[in-house]
Amino acid sequence: MARTRTRDSSPEPHKPDPEKIIKRPKTVLETPPTQNDPVPHFTSSLFDHNNIAALNQAYRTSTPFKHTLVEKLFQDDLLVKVKEECITRLSFTEKETDIYKVNQTGDLASLNYLTPEQIALLPNLLTLRDALYSPQFRNFLRAVTGCGPLSGIKQDMSVNSYTKGCHLLNHDDVIGTRRVSYILYMPLPHYHMWQKEWGGALELYPVSKVEDGSLEPEPIPVKSIPPSWNQFIFFEVQPGQSFHSVEEVIVGGEEDDRERLSISGWFHAAQDGEEGYIPEQPTSVYKSSREQLQLTQIEYKPYTSTDEEVLATATSLSENHIAFLSEFLNPVYLQPRTMQALAARFAEESSLELYHFLNHELAQALEPRLRELDTKDGLGPGRPNAIPPHTAGITLPSSSSNATTPSNSPFTIPRPQATTQSNWTLRGPPHKWRYCTLSRKPLNTKLVEAVTPRAAQPSSDEILRSLQDELFPSDAFRAWLAIVAGLMPLGWSCEARRFRPGLDYTLATSDDKEARLDVVLGLTPEARSLGGAANGKGKGRSAGNGEEEKPRGWQAAEWGGWECYMAPHNEEDDPAVYRSGNSKSKKSTLAPPQTPSTLSNTGTESKGTNGTSTSSKPIPMDIETSRLQPRSPPHTISSSASDTEMHNPGEDAENDNELDADGEEEDDDDEDSTLLTVQPGFNRLLLVLRDERVMRFVKYISAAAEGSRWDVCGEYEVGMVKEEEGEEDDAEGLVRNNEGGRDE
Repeated sequence: MARTRTRDSSPEPHKPDPEKIIKRPKTVLETPPTQNDPVPHFTSSLFDHNNIAALNQAYRTSTPFKHTLVEKLFQDDLLVKVKEECITRLSFTEKETDIYKVNQTGDLASLNYLTPEQIALLPNLLTLRDALYSPQFRNFLRAVTGCGPLSGIKQDMSVNSYTKGCHLLNHDDVIGTRRVSYILYMPLPHYHMWQKEWGGALELYPVSKVEDGSLEPEPIPVKSIPPSWNQFIFFEVQPGQSFHSVEEVIVGGEEDDRERLSISGWFHAAQDGEEGYIPEQPTSVYKSSREQLQLTQIEYKPYTSTDEEVLATATSLSENHIAFLSEFLNPVYLQPRTMQALAARFAEESSLELYHFLNHELAQALEPRLRELDTKDGLGPGRPNAIPPHTAGITLPSSSSNATTPSNSPFTIPRPQATTQSNWTLRGPPHKWRYCTLSRKPLNTKLVEAVTPRAAQPSSDEILRSLQDELFPSDAFRAWLAIVAGLMPLGWSCEARRFRPGLDYTLATSDDKEARLDVVLGLTPEARSLGGAANGKGKGRSAGNGEEEKPRGWQAAEWGGWECYMAPHNEEDDPAVYRSGNSKSKKSTLAPPQTPSTLSNTGTESKGTNGTSTSSKPIPMDIETSRLQPRSPPHTISSSASDTEMHNPGEDAENDNELDADGEEEDDDDEDSTLLTVQPGFNRLLLVLRDERVMRFVKYISAAAEGSRWDVCGEYEVGMVKEEEGEEDDAEGLVRNNEGGRDE
């Protein structure tokens, strides 16, 4: 049973722990003269009416949503001193969730509650903060954007440092009373112009209407604005429109002093007691990205056969089913003894990870072809740009906004050039997910069962398509799942997926109604060792000097891409809070678990590619499971309650974990809500019985990855085999799994 607690109301005012905000000073900085007028701190022409008129014109005509850019906001000498205070006197903590990875400070509104001695350590930062929230600057923002009255008492800002691997994925910033989002850039070193190829650009997305009339962001941004010293970008928060992201930074860390340093936050609407306060703001007809995430639905295709009762009572596969599955599966997984062992383990653990799942011939044919396709599409280890273009490896639809957006800005992404036709298309919307999917066979093509060795298919796409269109939806695989999982698949959804490095991911979503059976065949080639060979199973290999080479890449959690299951959040929580559990270091909530327990069956093995056997005799079988904590009831991946959210963008959240336009969050003491984490690998089948409301996501693939993350992902509506009560009828019946888990 998950541990729960009643969440206390946030104290107001919140008095921070000074040790979490400031560090002991190492240098002495000049203190600016005390003055009530903030105007001298800004660039000399900022408040000139001609400049304001020009910025307003640029704001009204900007695309893809209204925003504006001020090249130089503050006097340079003040910003240099602020930068020094930030890097020498503020404490940064690495945070990571499904939607971002960033180094951040606490909320700078908390400066009001420090002692005079502590405030004296940050005089320039305090001066800058007070200038930003001064009446003069708030009136400047209103004149440029046309927004309503802005609050001077509700201050919301933090300092964020993006070093190598840091990123922030697509969202619209719509939370509570936020009205204007802003970012002030201080990239380091400040005397060196930030290069575009270092990443860290602010990406802006166009939107389009979907069937229900709502607006969704398109998968590819149309504008990319790299950071620049003293540059200030701001925009009015607009539900369903102000979608943006921060491109991954690929420099910094260790001995590299380059980092994307910024101050960011929001201006809120006028609060109670302030001039212009409106008790109830009108609700937009468009939903925020958070609301749209909650409406995520998957369509399941029903099976056409009507032999559920036969399958429900079967303990072994029919000859026809074995003949078909033998074209795909490692023969050990078709043996009755193995299937019974798997069923017993799954009933106990609610998850299995099966190594060497495909037969040797199919695996041997597929892995090198996937590597070749990455190289061909400019996504392999030798690619010219660490962060590939958004069009890499896909065929763009003819209606793509990138092809029609005029290039009237230096930051507009150029229109994509025609590329070789691909079988892969881009799936969005990016505020939920972005990855590539494999096109399906025409609907009028009848499924052909076991007519040719699958390994003989001419390309990796054809092999993947046979897994996607033939194996996963088949009655034979349905029967196999019914025996191993002890649940009857009633409907299915399946797609072959490709997650490209530096681009793709899914954010945490859940199904609120019923439990689901997740079946994911991981097909990501293992990382190459320093010697050029693959690191099988992520275990250490000999480095040639008697020492084992440490795991790297996927298995070391260096490249992201892990599949993560999270406990559902408490519905009574403040919706402003973006939670990450106790994610306070590189060993964060999303870090991979320790190596789980392994069950092995003895036998004779002749190793081939990926360690699989070339013999039809029983071979060593790797079955990995993770005991899930918290877990309740014992037969589903579930949690009855949790305070921890992955990304619920609210009303009064200064004292909670928040994520702003540049990735701001505060410390949180909630329990770790991670239920299961599985790293990418090749030829591994993951089975998970997921309870309703349990969230899952695939972590963003870092630009450091050698290639794409590949899988075939199936989700199944399931019923459970249940012994019916009553003296007259002792037969077993099939019931839909509406309550999560199995009835005992």
